[in-house]
Amino acid sequence: MRWCKSIVANPPLLQARLVAPNPSLSREAIQARERQLEQAAYERGVAEGEKRLAGQLLQQRAELSELQNGVLASLRQAVPQVIAQCEAGLIQLALEVATKLVSDLPISVEMVEAAVRSAIAQVEERTEFDVFLHADDLAMLRQCNSPVLLPAPGEGGIRFHDSAEVSRGGCLVQTHFGAIDARRETKLELIRQSLAS
Repeated sequence: MRWCKSIVANPPLLQARLVAPNPSLSREAIQARERQLEQAAYERGVAEGEKRLAGQLLQQRAELSELQNGVLASLRQAVPQVIAQCEAGLIQLALEVATKLVSDLPISVEMVEAAVRSAIAQVEERTEFDVFLHADDLAMLRQCNSPVLLPAPGEGGIRFHDSAEVSRGGCLVQTHFGAIDARRETKLELIRQSLAS
């Protein structure tokens, strides 16, 4: 093989010599050496790739851990809010169901008598007081000659009145010291307030 172009070195090479190929190396030895160099280069490439991949995996693992911690912190903050909202929703639902059930109950003599007895039991002074009922409830008690309308022994004068302020099934008791509100809507509101606090 003949070289026909000149090689120009900038800056000029000093003490450059032409090295003849080593005749003692056979073609197979040269190919084996090339294969060794190629294998070594391949192994270096694999090692470098694994090293880069390990670095990327560590970085991704750190990012994933940070994301996971963020999600968990967010859930820790959200769970109490969800619980509070569910409790409030359940309380509201229970009260609405109770209100619907109570409002759909037919008014009976026993129901009105129980409301009057419950309210009278809260009166501390037993001299004189007034009991206010819905006009239909008072008429129903009078029609049935309810024993609630009769004063108990040892009690003072109990006067029964009809009132437009009292809804069906409830009553108001007025004493010298104040009033006892045993109306159904008042009882439901007291339950609502106690559950809300």
